[in-house]
Amino acid sequence: MNKRLAGKVALITGGAQGLGRACATAMANEGCRVVIADIDMAKAEEAVQQIHAAGSEAIAVKTDVSDPEQAIRLAGAAMDRFGKIDILFNNAALVSRGAISRVPFYELSLAEWNRVIAVNLTGSFLCCRAVFPYMRAQGGGKIINVASGQFFQPVATYAHYIASKGGIVGLTRALAKEMGEFHINVNCVVPGGLIAEQVASEEELRSRQNAASRRAIKRIENADDVVGTIMFLASGDSDFITGQTLVIDGGAVMH
Repeated sequence: MNKRLAGKVALITGGAQGLGRACATAMANEGCRVVIADIDMAKAEEAVQQIHAAGSEAIAVKTDVSDPEQAIRLAGAAMDRFGKIDILFNNAALVSRGAISRVPFYELSLAEWNRVIAVNLTGSFLCCRAVFPYMRAQGGGKIINVASGQFFQPVATYAHYIASKGGIVGLTRALAKEMGEFHINVNCVVPGGLIAEQVASEEELRSRQNAASRRAIKRIENADDVVGTIMFLASGDSDFITGQTLVIDGGAVMH
């Protein structure tokens, strides 16, 4: 049986856990060689070992995506090891309550605003810029960015995060226009609020279940619900799709 991503190379930021790790595992299972970029090298190496144990190839590269030089080194490390980059999955972000504050915008410090924009939005831009020369030279590639359902259904006290993820939608459309002539597809996925490893409290689970009750599909979303769409966008099945934002949230947002 042919594997969908046989011979491909994927670079996944924030690939050590959550959605990034689920996608790294799924892509490896479909014949892809994987570069896992993350600031948490212990978890990144753990993910690599899991992929190796399943008989696939992967490397871990410690990366702060908000640093231009580190983004360039990440792309270079992928090229040095595997000789090409077919897929970029821009998944790294500051999102959890422990990582960013939930305060009214007028109490939000400029330092935190800049930090969230730097990682969530600028980081995706920098990684796109870093891989572009290689994708252009090889005649194409797939870039998949990650926005958030908060952009479509905003809540209070989250201005920096919502702005960063709204920027991802705009960046996706702009880059799709610029990269199309080089056969590079740029699309965006919008999960509806995933349960990840860092979400453990009963309060949080109740909040997620309450939100799920208002969807068409009334259950909590997990990473596996999103992986299939990302695999589609990474594969040849989506070669004529670009500049699109696909919402994967069980029907909370319909547009």
